[in-house]
Amino acid sequence: MATTDIPTLTLNNGVTMPAIGYGVFQTPPEQTIASVETALAAGYRHVDTAAAYGNEREVGRALRASGVDRADVFVETKVWVSDYGYDATLHAFDKATGKLGLDTLDLLILHQPAPDRFDATVDAYRALERLLADGGVRAIGVSNFMPHHLDDLLARTDVVPAVNQVELHPYFQQRAVQEADARHGVLTQAWSPIGGITFYPGWGGDDRRSTLDDPAIAAIAVAHDRSAAQVMLRWHLQQGRSAIPKSVTPSRIAENLAVGDFVLSDDELAAIDALETGVRGGPDPDVPRPDFFAREIPEA
Repeated sequence: MATTDIPTLTLNNGVTMPAIGYGVFQTPPEQTIASVETALAAGYRHVDTAAAYGNEREVGRALRASGVDRADVFVETKVWVSDYGYDATLHAFDKATGKLGLDTLDLLILHQPAPDRFDATVDAYRALERLLADGGVRAIGVSNFMPHHLDDLLARTDVVPAVNQVELHPYFQQRAVQEADARHGVLTQAWSPIGGITFYPGWGGDDRRSTLDDPAIAAIAVAHDRSAAQVMLRWHLQQGRSAIPKSVTPSRIAENLAVGDFVLSDDELAAIDALETGVRGGPDPDVPRPDFFAREIPEA
């Protein structure tokens, strides 16, 4: 799979980024090296990890073992809330680059808005601005920010985030977030882009619906001789979003990247849009989570 089959998106500071990235959320460290190497061999040139995933070190090892030039891979990671605050976030960068074995990061984002400690969130973002000015990172952003979080942040900082990574799939489309991001020139990036949170083991209730089993998506998949996952990823691409699918199965890793050579019609896009349920699968960014701050990110 040639990387040129996947579009490149230009962030608001001119940095370019492959629209589809390979995600390693919930991938155990012992599986991460092989999975990332498989993804890079399949043609991925964008890898998304996070301090809280506990596998930054293994992502770095995979990058070095892959033989792919560092300059050709867009590396994105996230600062966890327990490292918020100006000095603590600067140190979080040191921890991340040390584990990844990199001097610079392509994109560094804040993992949560921490609504009950938003001053610390703002201070953390100001540290990202410093890292951007000093050349330690090429772009900065946020994750799970609702429109009011973004407005508050913008009122107290100088650099508009390049990216806002949020839960976004056919059953939960966050249209108000997408509109706010677009208004400010922020790229919306989807985590759980194929609705993984609707079928992850241990997530949701017994009555949950899986996007992979949705009849409307299945019908579109049959029409294009594609999988449901490929249809959902194509939906993201045609609507201008970045998407971070995750799999540890080699065939699915490759399949998720093979979405550059078919096009959904306007009617098909509208049919997927119509699947919105308004039901969030992940944590509510407006609900304080003291337990998040109890999790410390190790030094090495």
